[in-house]
Amino acid sequence: MNYRNKTVIASVAGLTLEGMDIMFISFAMSMIIANFNIDLATGGLISSITNIGMLAGGVIFGIMADKFGRVKVFTYTIILFAIGTALTGLATNIEQVYLFRFIAGLGAGGEYGIGMALVAEAWPKNKQGRASSYVSVGAQYGVILAALLSAVILPTLGWRALFFVGVLPVIFAFFVRRNLEESPEWVAAQNEKKVTNKKEKGKLVQLFKTPRTAFTTISLAIMATVQIAGYNGLMIWLPSMLQQSQGLSVSGSALWTISTAVGMIIGMLTFGRFMDRFGAKRSYGIFLLASAAAVFLYSYAEGSAGVLIGGAIVGFFSNGMFAGYGALISSYYPVSIRSTATNTIFNFGRAIGGLSPILVGYILQTYDMTAAMTYLAILYCISFVVMISLKKKQPSMAIERDALA
Repeated sequence: MNYRNKTVIASVAGLTLEGMDIMFISFAMSMIIANFNIDLATGGLISSITNIGMLAGGVIFGIMADKFGRVKVFTYTIILFAIGTALTGLATNIEQVYLFRFIAGLGAGGEYGIGMALVAEAWPKNKQGRASSYVSVGAQYGVILAALLSAVILPTLGWRALFFVGVLPVIFAFFVRRNLEESPEWVAAQNEKKVTNKKEKGKLVQLFKTPRTAFTTISLAIMATVQIAGYNGLMIWLPSMLQQSQGLSVSGSALWTISTAVGMIIGMLTFGRFMDRFGAKRSYGIFLLASAAAVFLYSYAEGSAGVLIGGAIVGFFSNGMFAGYGALISSYYPVSIRSTATNTIFNFGRAIGGLSPILVGYILQTYDMTAAMTYLAILYCISFVVMISLKKKQPSMAIERDALA
């Protein structure tokens, strides 16, 4: 197997395990709430603390990966979130659950950007979009895997046993470390640094070093936030919205989830090829405007066929764009700060965008489904404006000079 395929397989597997770990909480939440006798708000804080851990882990491990190597730190992140997941099964109170989920979040947040940096540095620019899409689909594989394991383990062995499965990624980390070499581009950059004896300033500072890089960083962070806010707002609230507005049964909601997930996977794979062929600006422009229109019009969908087909279309456009963020962010930053940039920007989006369900819930409680869908459509329009305002990518060495100046 060539190096390019190895990076994709390792990154897909890493994101699959991360997605599985995150979804374990969703499936086990009701049992955890009952076990520790806590209210819904206290239980909901588990996900928020995980997102905070992801942001912290993204920054810490992104910096480490840029300095010490992608593969080495990638394995550390996998081991860390595996340990955090397994320890969750041993928690004796909700405070320990918070602590162990923060640890798992640290590892999960670090893994994403490093895997994307590996892929970006292994694949040629005209194929980075599709390579990034292959990796991004891994999160959906993780959702499916978590659903299957939960269906088997939760009714028979309980929620603690589900989290003990989290030890398995340690085995995967061992094989990654043994069979995957460091990125040639990263190795070349390290050798050049030794020859020129360059001294780097703080990695985070480099993301805002010049007005141009600061504008790029802030713009990409806004886009990532909209991506996560839209996804969370749709996937968490739409099933219950449809149950109320369309009289959809619980089984019908499950069918909607499957239909939407299929649309998302097809959208991701399509977007990757769009990005390679038409470029990031045009591809994101089309998908963002289509997402705004699809989400707004979906509030008027009627009948089971309209709800299912509309859900697939919304998933196709709104989450199809997720596939491009690894390639998009990586393309704007040099190898010396690539993992730091990807992890920091996307995990910032996770932390802020993860709060979107709170606002969507408030809008639903105060107004109606149309108002909630209008809010989501406006988000995509904001992201569109930000996208078209992004300046063209500078040559890599020019950005390097800006960042290190």
